[in-house]
Amino acid sequence: MVLYSICPMPCGGAANCNRGSMIKVTAGLICVLLVGAAVAVAAGPASMPASAPASSPFDGGAAGSPQTQIDKIVFARLKQLNVQPANLCSDAVFIRRVYLDTIGTLPTEQEVRDFLASKAANKRSALIDRLLERDEFAGYWAMKWSDLLRVKAEFPINLWPNAAQAYHRWIRTSIKENKPYDKFARELLTASGSNFRDPPVNFYRAMQNRQPAGTAQTVALTFMGVRAEKWPKDRLAAMAAFFANVGHKYTSEWKEEIIYFDAVHAATQPAGSGGVPPAFPDGTPATLTGDRDGREVFADWLIDAKNPYFGRCIVNRVWYWLLGRGIVHEPDDIRPDNPPSNPELLAYLERELVASKYDLKHIYRLILNSQTYQLSSIPRSDSPVAAANFAAYPLRRLDAEVLIDAINQITGGSESYSSPIPEPFTFIPPSMRSIELQDGSISSSFLEMFGRASRDTGLASERNNKPSSAQRLYMLNSSAVQRKIDQGRKMQNFFRAKVAPRDTVTQLYLTILSRFPTADEMSIAEAYIKTFGANNRQGIVDIAWALFNSEEFLYRH
Repeated sequence: MVLYSICPMPCGGAANCNRGSMIKVTAGLICVLLVGAAVAVAAGPASMPASAPASSPFDGGAAGSPQTQIDKIVFARLKQLNVQPANLCSDAVFIRRVYLDTIGTLPTEQEVRDFLASKAANKRSALIDRLLERDEFAGYWAMKWSDLLRVKAEFPINLWPNAAQAYHRWIRTSIKENKPYDKFARELLTASGSNFRDPPVNFYRAMQNRQPAGTAQTVALTFMGVRAEKWPKDRLAAMAAFFANVGHKYTSEWKEEIIYFDAVHAATQPAGSGGVPPAFPDGTPATLTGDRDGREVFADWLIDAKNPYFGRCIVNRVWYWLLGRGIVHEPDDIRPDNPPSNPELLAYLERELVASKYDLKHIYRLILNSQTYQLSSIPRSDSPVAAANFAAYPLRRLDAEVLIDAINQITGGSESYSSPIPEPFTFIPPSMRSIELQDGSISSSFLEMFGRASRDTGLASERNNKPSSAQRLYMLNSSAVQRKIDQGRKMQNFFRAKVAPRDTVTQLYLTILSRFPTADEMSIAEAYIKTFGANNRQGIVDIAWALFNSEEFLYRH
């Protein structure tokens, strides 16, 4: 039997496909040509088509035009560079993209149908507002912040499960309540108390080097986006003075530790007694007295609206999280010789953060509502500076946690986790999603293979979303994935449904890819299912397997 391939991404049609438009397959197998996203990842934007075909489900067809201040700044920069921005993405692409980027979750079939059917002019902005208020928003962004803040019970962070769970709950609650970012940072920097009962103190425990210089490096990385270990020795020592009197002591309770301001040490070892007087990272001298915690002095400087690091770091990091590339890239390597690709854009977002009283949801809303964010992933320029200036939405493989959650959401399956820590501390109910895992020590073979962050240093590079041959082989051949498709609770609904093959194909596409199939895809898939007659279970399994293995499913686009 011969089947046309189901092509998940646009390439301009069969005539333009350099891998052929037809392949021979045996009964029960569909081979998916990974054209659009695969070409973009393997060969770069230069190999992508100049424009999407008219029938493309990925490109909205309309050219982007400046609508918000972000767009005015970005599009002006692109014009200056003679780079043409991509068209706007289609509604089907937008709903999938914004769900994944905002709550780390795929939309349901019904949510896709309702959104695509809506004629409301403001349906995109209304959807953004709803997603920012969903509970999954707090869960997904708690995962991101837990990577940065190194929430991990075991080596080399060694928080211990009770503390890791308390720390994660505090982070998640802070996000859910939309705690102002300056307050969030100050609570972490000035925290004192028990690691079990005062969760923010775990900031001072979740670092491999707890000496003053090591603490200063962690603070600089987290809140300033700089790698202080590369600073001159005296500059680092001057900042370390603010953390020289952070005390650690254990209690009679197993693994409990108290973090406190050691006033006795401060009185006997005045700041600067080591030869380097205390100074802020911008070079401003500081005065530390024995009766005040140096962490409070540093926090006052850090969260001041005029601080040259604080606001710039977090808005750049949020931009990186949403668009896959920082305005300063990498987001934790801000330095004079690594300038922003668009200084005006970075300055604008920083001003907005301060004006909104450090409301991070305001920054999310600004970015998500911009046409810059809503551009298609199909570039219209092969300029080498296009990507750094956000001329198209960047293709990125899904985070490991998001990917396995998506597979389980669709199939009704669950994941098995393991940890070096014995139960009951690591009992994970089958219904828990991977993005909600509190402790970085709890993992699975899938999460490890697909590059979950190790949470050892807080560096963005710990998370590895680059595709590998091992990952492709796993998705194609894994018995675990096959069982989820063949035996998953929600998949049984497809098998039992007494509907026409055409309706089954439509449901599969809406559920897995968040869009309707094209006419060609419908023709191929419908014909394939019909070859199985009344007992078409295997045909449904094959098509679901093919869609799960498509780059369109595996990538944000």
